[in-house]
Amino acid sequence: MDESVFQAYEGEIRALEEEIRLLTEEYEDIQQESTFYSDEEILKSIKLLQSETQGETKEHESLSDLQAQLESLETDLLFLTELTGFQFTSHSKKTVEKTRDRTVRKHKLSGKCLSLSFQLEFQLLEMQNNEEVSAVVSDLRIIMESREDSNVSKFVSSTEEHNDLLTFFTSLSTYAEWYEHRKRTFLHFKAKYPDIVTLPEGLLGDFMILRNPKLSGFELMIVWKIHLDEEGSTTPVLDLLTKVPEQVLQQRMRSLEGLPSSFRSALRLLGIEAAIENLITVLGSGK
Repeated sequence: MDESVFQAYEGEIRALEEEIRLLTEEYEDIQQESTFYSDEEILKSIKLLQSETQGETKEHESLSDLQAQLESLETDLLFLTELTGFQFTSHSKKTVEKTRDRTVRKHKLSGKCLSLSFQLEFQLLEMQNNEEVSAVVSDLRIIMESREDSNVSKFVSSTEEHNDLLTFFTSLSTYAEWYEHRKRTFLHFKAKYPDIVTLPEGLLGDFMILRNPKLSGFELMIVWKIHLDEEGSTTPVLDLLTKVPEQVLQQRMRSLEGLPSSFRSALRLLGIEAAIENLITVLGSGK
């Protein structure tokens, strides 16, 4: 490509950069409209850029470099998603106030942490003092499907009250991991012991029932709660409840009364999966 053509492209690039700058300022400072960029829109833009630049060899090489950078960023994003469990599906922001050293923007964010969906709204105050930039979150609002759980509801209310966005993300990650672990465990035992294990509320429930077809009316209920306190600490709480026919209860009162205590001891010694496995094995061998 000769120098005159190269200079012409440079002029077009500078003109486009100036136009982008003016449009950005008008967008943020005058119109103050919400922005929204979905993964689908970004991919469409990339494909459009590809189709418009395939004609020029130099431009095609530049596009290849950009494509390589994009693939690298997507790899990094996938790694972070797998590491943290977070996947953001939408984001919009609106400039509420902007001065020389102070900017206030309202953000709306939605996404998932593993299988738990959430929506956030908050204001972010960015202040610049010399070369230092600080940010303060305010007006935090959180919407979660699992807020029906009283513990989750209390945690969300406390987090909103303190505008503690960092605690929300770190605590939700741990809570979601236990939530997924419980579902996987329930699914494993249901698949392995379909004649013994039932899930009345499905994989989203917090208990499962164990029955031996040979022991009519006798059943065990493993209750698995996931406690999330107001400070954001997550604790799994498991217990065993028994349903025993009257005649069986009279014959084996002492051994059956100690069953929940034995199960709790097994949890401490063996762990959750091994304790449940041991309980199912014992129940399945009953006559």
